[in-house]
Amino acid sequence: MAKTQQAVHVARTKSRRVNKAGETVEYESVLLRRSYRDGAKVRHETLANLAALPEHAVEDLRASLAGKSLVEATDGLEVTRSLPAGHVAAVQQMARGLGFEAMLGPACRERDIAMGLITARVCAPASKLASLRWFEDTTLGTDLGPVSTDEAYAAMDWLAGRQEKIEKKLAARYLGAGANPEKLALFDLSSSWTTGRHNPLAARGYSRDRKKGFEQIEYGMLASRAGVPVAVRVFDGNTADPAAFTAIAGEIKDLAGVDEMIMVGDRGMITSARIRALRKARSLGWVTCLRAPAIKALAADDGPLQMSLFDEQDLAEITHPDYPGERLIACRNPDLAAERARKREDLLAATENELATVAAAVKAGRLTSAGKIGIKAGKVIDKYKMAKHFDVTVADNQFTYARRTVQIATEAALDGIYVIRTCVPAETMDATETVRTYKPLANVEKIFRSLKSIDLRIRPIHHHTENRTRAHVFLCMLAGHLTWHLRAAWAPLTFTDQNRPVPDNPVTTATRSPEAEHKASTRTLTDGSPAYSFRALLSHLATRTRNSLRATGTNATFELTALPTPTQRQAQELIDQHTTTWKK
Repeated sequence: MAKTQQAVHVARTKSRRVNKAGETVEYESVLLRRSYRDGAKVRHETLANLAALPEHAVEDLRASLAGKSLVEATDGLEVTRSLPAGHVAAVQQMARGLGFEAMLGPACRERDIAMGLITARVCAPASKLASLRWFEDTTLGTDLGPVSTDEAYAAMDWLAGRQEKIEKKLAARYLGAGANPEKLALFDLSSSWTTGRHNPLAARGYSRDRKKGFEQIEYGMLASRAGVPVAVRVFDGNTADPAAFTAIAGEIKDLAGVDEMIMVGDRGMITSARIRALRKARSLGWVTCLRAPAIKALAADDGPLQMSLFDEQDLAEITHPDYPGERLIACRNPDLAAERARKREDLLAATENELATVAAAVKAGRLTSAGKIGIKAGKVIDKYKMAKHFDVTVADNQFTYARRTVQIATEAALDGIYVIRTCVPAETMDATETVRTYKPLANVEKIFRSLKSIDLRIRPIHHHTENRTRAHVFLCMLAGHLTWHLRAAWAPLTFTDQNRPVPDNPVTTATRSPEAEHKASTRTLTDGSPAYSFRALLSHLATRTRNSLRATGTNATFELTALPTPTQRQAQELIDQHTTTWKK
């Protein structure tokens, strides 16, 4: 019968024997063998014994027989290019672990490019055109291939078309009944300025960025209690906060897929008019806070908010006929009171110093007209927003000013006091838990800081169409979602306080843990290795490169990724731990 399918290979065999001394000795044979099929049987024929060859020669022969091309290790290779890979791989690892890519939609070219744009926003936030150039200088350029501007904008349009489906999946995961037993959702509004004059959403309104002379858009962020971005809505730049809240309030229950939901918003968002509408519709529970004038009215001589309430504790539940069917929980934070008193005195002193300069100019005759004196004094008072605390007299060649001591003292009496307002009954949420429910609203502010300046740089808005503007904000929100998870996973490597103690008194501000204090003071972790900021850690991950190598004098090329440093390896392991825990 014919012999077929011959193959030559290196085989290692081990055997054990007992020598004359009674010791077990292990022998290893390295043989060059030819294997072939003889009918239904596979047979082996030994061609040579390679035991006398050095180990590296045996491995070279094994690789050569396996079809690999061997070159001189030092002189035979050229590194044709090195591309940053570690930071891109980390974002993609987190996305895969969370099932983020599958949540965006079915596998397609548009999804790959959209994921690339999100990755670029996390690693190196810039305009879309700059992001495409950044692709070329990272492994994304190799993995995605050439990406044109038309393809990038088509991917944004594809992503915007799937926004509702994606947000429903996020809301079900983070706000649904299983993951959100408290049935809480946080909502807040912010704004960012635009460039150009053709964006239909751009308008002049209250700029939270203090960016004068620019039109803006507004966007509301819906988040979980922990501050995970879930959904975003874009509004005209002159939209009032209550109107934005009304728009998202009508969708929240449908997004989360639950029958009951409690919205937490600040005092400018959930106003009395919005509360009346919610009460009439019976659609949502809510937790918010009273404005300063309302608190002042409650603290009047015959009002229920008296300082004696805080003699033994820092919170007390009160009632008032102006708030029927509602609960009012008065809180006093001593730390906040001290900070507000310090800040007020600093601003008063700074205003007085500049008003003294105006008074000196009037006295010296450099300012004589009452109109010019008034303009100058107005600018000074408006600079620190202290007009309500000063009496100013302006006339030709005359200028005097004085503090309103009674008004200042009245305001100071309410320092550190805030009143939480809610419709949620005490049986569902007691006073302490209600306070703890309102305080996480600061987590939405953290999202806005991350979006605007720290991580994602959502501003300025360069797009000139409504759909692209909405797509840009949605893309930034998705990048913020991944950033939140990366920050949480990498807390042990960064300055983040992952063990912040929960204060016994919900009114007081939580202090940092000893571990966080150690990291902040020494700039090192407990094991002595350096502590990183989030951005610095991403930069360190980017130093891990994917290298293209070529055999000298040939066109044979291959890729080799650098081994990770201990910190880079730990960052990978932390992502795996985080995604495993989050899935559970």
